[in-house]
Amino acid sequence: MRRYSRITGTGSYLPPRRLTNADLVAELAERGVETSDEWIVERTGIRARHFAAPDVASSDLGLEAARHAIAAAGLQPSDIDLIIVATSTPDMVFPSAACILQHKLGANGCPAFDVQAVCSGFVYALAVADSMIQTGAANRALVVGAEVFSRILDFNDRTTCVLFGDGAGAVVLEASETPGILSSDLHADGKYVDILCVPGNVSGGSVLGDPVLKMDGQAVFKLAVGVLEKAAHAALAKAGLTEADIDWLIPHQANIRIMQGTARKLKMSMDKVVVTVDQHGNTSAASIPLALDHAVRSGQVKKGDTVLLEGVGGGFTWGAVLLKM
Repeated sequence: MRRYSRITGTGSYLPPRRLTNADLVAELAERGVETSDEWIVERTGIRARHFAAPDVASSDLGLEAARHAIAAAGLQPSDIDLIIVATSTPDMVFPSAACILQHKLGANGCPAFDVQAVCSGFVYALAVADSMIQTGAANRALVVGAEVFSRILDFNDRTTCVLFGDGAGAVVLEASETPGILSSDLHADGKYVDILCVPGNVSGGSVLGDPVLKMDGQAVFKLAVGVLEKAAHAALAKAGLTEADIDWLIPHQANIRIMQGTARKLKMSMDKVVVTVDQHGNTSAASIPLALDHAVRSGQVKKGDTVLLEGVGGGFTWGAVLLKM
């Protein structure tokens, strides 16, 4: 009998410190950087974001989200036999955030590793976990997206520092006799590396290059809408479905304009798009599982719904996962 994988629990966590646009505008003004709530909302749809305390790492945020997801699945940490963490802001160079999270969670012994595909990271990690479950390499996987992007922002650059926040989301993916993950479609094109990157690196005990985020916003926008449409149609074709079969679209929560553009391309009403970017900004690999958990716990997404997850990020990476809840 063929094995499938199915999401059985979701969880999320946002650090307590919440900054509205007004809060951030005031802090930036002290640095001599001018912006406004109106400017941020009009261009991004973001109204607030959360920043982690200085002593809180990605694995700490991921731990809270993981606990919620495991509890929602009716499991214990010892039941988990695979941990994948999607992050671009790990606790340290190595070991992986997944290994650190594993120890904090008390799920020692199972394979644990990170996936680095920036804002597409959770989609990539979910597809990897699905493949491992289908082949019998795992039975119960914990897939986490966790980020502390506030650590890599240039707060003198108003075009980027207003966009990002910290947070974590998680799902438990279990082996099933009935399809949950219906299809996935992943891509990357390294020739676009310069339009979204953090070009610094560690060498000889020092940081070489620039260790803060750089982005060509217009280039990212133009590329994002097109590749997300293609990934969506590819995932649908693999599952033998069409846009009309999608109950909910949960895209990477980067910018409301990209989300609206993607919905138009897929002939979907924004009423069928889960939007949380206004409350936590762009949390990179954490944004899709954060939005998914919100949608599940608020009653938007229900058991049996067909959901399309989509992400696009630095690399340049992009991809989609089509699933039935």
